Amino acid sequence: MAKRLSIAAAGLGRMGKRHALNFLNRTPRAELVAAFSPDPEELAWAKVNLEPYGVTLYDDYQKMLEHTGLNAVVIGTATSVHAEEAIQAMRKDLHVLCEKPLSTNIDVVGAQPRGVRPRHVADRCSIQCRDVVAEARKRPHLKVMCGFSRRFDASYRDAFDKMERGLIGRPSIIRSQTCDKHDPSGFFVEYAAWSGGVFVDMSIHDIDLTLWFFGDHVMPKSVSAYGIRAVQPDLAQHNDVDNAVGIVEFWGGKIGYYFCSRMMAHGQEDTTEVIGTEGKLSINGNPQSNLVNHFHAGGITREVPHDYYGRFEMAFVRESNEFAEACLDNKPLPMKLSNAVKAVEIGAALQEALVTGRQIRFDETGRRTEGSKL
Repeated sequence: MAKRLSIAAAGLGRMGKRHALNFLNRTPRAELVAAFSPDPEELAWAKVNLEPYGVTLYDDYQKMLEHTGLNAVVIGTATSVHAEEAIQAMRKDLHVLCEKPLSTNIDVVGAQPRGVRPRHVADRCSIQCRDVVAEARKRPHLKVMCGFSRRFDASYRDAFDKMERGLIGRPSIIRSQTCDKHDPSGFFVEYAAWSGGVFVDMSIHDIDLTLWFFGDHVMPKSVSAYGIRAVQPDLAQHNDVDNAVGIVEFWGGKIGYYFCSRMMAHGQEDTTEVIGTEGKLSINGNPQSNLVNHFHAGGITREVPHDYYGRFEMAFVRESNEFAEACLDNKPLPMKLSNAVKAVEIGAALQEALVTGRQIRFDETGRRTEGSKL
């Protein structure tokens, strides 16, 4: 019988459940053998959905890491413990697939009086990220990956292939957005207490796409950001917003334009345009759940995905399968772990620009300089 990857799921929240079920049911070369959560409700869910299929449940992360025969861990816990848990897993000689971002600090967007400059957010945010990268470098035999799901999406891969073949000339502008369906329950307000803010939580995907399409060598030159609270004024307590626009100017003549929103009335709308000197690529420019259009007296109607997973479900399935393949066959991962650090640094700089109202500048090596006085 062919060898299978013995993997454990850490965290059984919204995304953690999805990762667990993907490795349990949709990754033939992997076997989900254990799962951890400190939350009694999540463990109750696991007793129904995981335990009957041979998955051992733990309420202690360290004990789960000691599970006999374990090869890897998929981390879907709260962002604040991603880095710590990833490092602990590596020290047990385990491969790691970690949900994005690798780390963030809830103090990054903590309340600051207008005009008072906080400590360099990007520096604070990236410390733990760099710790993860440093730990991974000590163990080159391990596969350690931060899961940016859009890199596994068939449409984004097709667009990247077209760009690589020169079909749009030299890519110069990327305009990308992550827009969630409006949730009036208050979930996003509660989530903002530890998410790192909209740019670190949402635009991190669009920033990662930029590092993919422009190349991971690109360095930011300046960062500006603007935001409003249009539908969720309670986000003010976390110094966050429900709609934001960020602009990153890169050295070498490239620009990234990012829009993130938590108030879409119709559903999830994650779209990207890569504009080159000889053409343009558009991904998901007309979002829809499937190929059905309803023609009726009022016009033509098409449905769109309700949430992020509705759009990228199959990307997550491909991610779990390619991760298992990389671990078992010692194949290279599809992305550099260091890119996860750069994505957090740029996202955190955007969040700081949003909070302070100042432009942030960098030199050609990526080192931060004084911000604009305008």
